[in-house]
Amino acid sequence: MHSSVTCTSLSFAWSDGTSVFEDLDAAFGPGRTGLVGVNGSGKSTLLKLIAGRLAPADGAVRVAGEVGHLPQNVTLDTALRVDETLGIAARRAALHAIEAGDAAEEHFETLGDDWDVEERALATLGELGLGHLDLDRTIGEVSGGESVLLRLAALLLGRPDVLLLDEPTNNLDLYARKRLYSAVASWSGVMIVVSHDRELLDLVDQIADLRSGEITWYGGNYSAYEEALTTEQDAATRMVRVAEADFRKQKRELSDAQVKLARRKKYGQKMFEQKREPKIVMGARRRSAQESAGKHRILHEERLAEAKERLDEAVEAVRDDDEIRVDLPYTAVPPGRQVLTLMDLELAYGARAGGLDLRGPERIALIGRNGAGKTTLLRTVAGELEPVSGEAVTHVPLRFLPQRLDVLDGELTVAENVARFAPGATNNRVRARLARFLFRGARADQKAATLSGGERFRATLAALMLAEPAPQLLMLDEPTNNLDMASVRQLTSALESYEGALIVASHDLPFLESIGITRWLLLDGELRTITPEEVEHPA
Repeated sequence: MHSSVTCTSLSFAWSDGTSVFEDLDAAFGPGRTGLVGVNGSGKSTLLKLIAGRLAPADGAVRVAGEVGHLPQNVTLDTALRVDETLGIAARRAALHAIEAGDAAEEHFETLGDDWDVEERALATLGELGLGHLDLDRTIGEVSGGESVLLRLAALLLGRPDVLLLDEPTNNLDLYARKRLYSAVASWSGVMIVVSHDRELLDLVDQIADLRSGEITWYGGNYSAYEEALTTEQDAATRMVRVAEADFRKQKRELSDAQVKLARRKKYGQKMFEQKREPKIVMGARRRSAQESAGKHRILHEERLAEAKERLDEAVEAVRDDDEIRVDLPYTAVPPGRQVLTLMDLELAYGARAGGLDLRGPERIALIGRNGAGKTTLLRTVAGELEPVSGEAVTHVPLRFLPQRLDVLDGELTVAENVARFAPGATNNRVRARLARFLFRGARADQKAATLSGGERFRATLAALMLAEPAPQLLMLDEPTNNLDMASVRQLTSALESYEGALIVASHDLPFLESIGITRWLLLDGELRTITPEEVEHPA
């Protein structure tokens, strides 16, 4: 029997009544499926429903085979041994007992046919870059990335028929990502992966696009999906133009018809007043004219309503993927202008970053393994942390976008938050500039605490980029984590307009390549410049 997942008439709503799905039908067969959609469209919710972690309000989820689920936020009990975390402790104990000469039947029952359980576990850990974790040691404090990979190793060892991955690369460094890509590429069962990592999504066999509670299927990987979507959206945009032209034509024809009918009515009234025909004849003529006029008007109104319906449908088919376009002339840094100097800098936790001189509008990618000190370096440059020794000197206005996005005051509106960073700007100026970050009209009056993840990111970016004095050095720490593809595109377009110097710490290679990086810096004990080729093939 083939493994599969079938969702039939699936409905789900949150406790406050917010509907996520209504009568959703979907079927996932063998192969790798990338589940995409904007933040809040219900991707994680659908995975939890398939995994049985949530119960549908109506409809059914049927899964043929065992399910393994890797959620977005993985937490591990650090008091457990590695083999307990992997779920193989009982089988290992049984194997060791048998090897020691204990032939009790219960050991054979526990072990089953899994005689190579230890070899498989060690091989899986090695493949995921966790070969340094001994099966008998307690986990202790592991990084977020290692937690994800350990949980994935446990799932792979369980040999599930259906594997559900929710944003698996969020906390992984470049090296760990490469390991995960290999595991995904070699998967042969049913896999559904939710991700904004396009390198990962380019490994899938098909894309399921979840939008407005419905799934649209596209064959091929994410690049093929983008091409298909572009063709689709070009056609949809043309249909809007055709529908708009038809709507204008029907409005004109209705208006012309109303003018003609008004003239006829006026002429008929004049004839009636002048009594040029017998009263009974004129009455019949008036009734006939009124009936004809009524039918004529109804016909044109129906045509106009149909044209409006076609226009609405055409507009609905065009996605709202507005791009941020900002004009920030005061952020410009002349070539050769000194921006940042790091002198004999030693960071907390031991990393060193001395000897860096940043000049002009350079775009620097800061990469390195999890725990190497990238965030510590950025926070030190931003003045949030004191260095152990040495100093970081910024020569231009600086702004720092942290991973936590805790820059905004949740009780203030978007406009009020931006005004905090630009106290000299008038309300009209703040709102005009916010409109370019897609906060138009009433959207600028939303409280920051009510914003979605993507909106909160956009508002934080607006507050920093519109700050006064204008930032000529912008530092971003893992900016694409938890952003959907539309938000990543919006960030990319905003950074294209930025004319200052840029330092971005990220593991998202496609994103880094899209923003025109001019220098790659690797922090690995010491800070050093590396080539793009070294980035592509980490050790």
